[in-house]
This record gives sequence, C-alpha cells and structure tokens, in this order.
Amino acid sequence: MISEIKLKKTKSVLQTCVYLPYFLSWVIFAGLVQVFLEYPSNTDTGGLVNQVIMLFGGEPINFLKKPELFRSIIVVTNIIKTAGYSTIVYLAAISGVDPALYESAAIDGGNRKDMMLHITIPRILPSVAIMFILQLSGLFVSNFDQVYNLYNNYVLSTGDVLSTYIYRISLGGGTDFELSTAMNLVLNLMGLIVVAITNHFVQRLDVQGIF
Repeated sequence: MISEIKLKKTKSVLQTCVYLPYFLSWVIFAGLVQVFLEYPSNTDTGGLVNQVIMLFGGEPINFLKKPELFRSIIVVTNIIKTAGYSTIVYLAAISGVDPALYESAAIDGGNRKDMMLHITIPRILPSVAIMFILQLSGLFVSNFDQVYNLYNNYVLSTGDVLSTYIYRISLGGGTDFELSTAMNLVLNLMGLIVVAITNHFVQRLDVQGIF
C-alpha cells in the first residue's frame, strides 16, 4: 500500500511513522506503551487510551495488570515495533521489480489486483521466504526484550514465556542454572531444526533459501 502512494510527501511521512518504532529500543518503546496505557490514580488522569475510554463514558481499564489482555498487548506492540523492518525489506524488493512489467500488464488490460498477484508477489517471493525463515528462527526463544519490559507479577500466568522463565530461574533471582542452561540449549537446537526444515521447504518451492 505504501508503495502505491503517489504523493511523495505523504509517502515520506507515512514511511517515517512506520519506521520510527523499529529504531527505538524495547526499553523506550515499552515505557511509551506503559504511559499510553497507564491506569488513572488519585493524582493522575491516566494514559491516553484510558482518557479516551472515559471520554466516551466507559470505565478505565488497568491493561497491564489484566492477564487476559496481556497477550493481545504483546501482539499489537510487536506489530507496531517490528513492522518498520519488514516494510524496509519489502519496499526495497518491490522497487526492484521492472516497471515495464506493470506497463505491459496495463496494456493487456490487467488491473491492480492482477498486477499484485502475478507480478509483485512472485517477484518479491524470495524476500518473503527469507523473512519467513528468519521469523521462525526465533519461534522458540520468543521476544525476551519485549515481554520482560512489559510484564509484571500480575500477568505471569499468561505473560511468562520460555525466555523470561529461563531468565527468572537463573539470572533473575533463581539458582537453577543447570536447568536454564539445558532449556536454552534445547530451544536453540529446536530453532535450528525448524530453520533447516523451513529452508528445505522453501527450496522445494524453487525459491532460494538462506543456505
């Protein structure tokens, strides 16, 4: 969608808004999320989200202390934070597509949907495959920085992931270093196996993998 924008200034502003969160550390980004979702107190009106909820007559929500909401917060914040990197990769891939292909398709009566399905997606498929493999490589380790900076004792039942659990039982105050080391080794081996299988699957689709 960004690639299709013709107004250069609008495109630049939108690209900057999408890119910017990626260049912030999770410490800073998590702090901003906590500010936006802050629950109102006696001396504070709360974050922007709760202010909007109260403006429309709703009751404020303590987002970061509700286990049932924490996973949704993680998903949304992860999309906002990491979308910039994927956008850079895909826009670079799209910019490498020969414009003559689109011109020929337009002459033959092809619409934007046809161009997307038969020109754009096939041409950027190698980039999609590489991004897919790289995302799967961290499947078992999960995003430690994100979860660690956002969760608390109230949401451990749904917020604790393998990487934060390994940290808690070792460097985070625990003393079970043997178990944490073994778990970390197993998780990394599982990640390697998944990457190898995915890479083989991608190559079977006649798309170059990462090795």
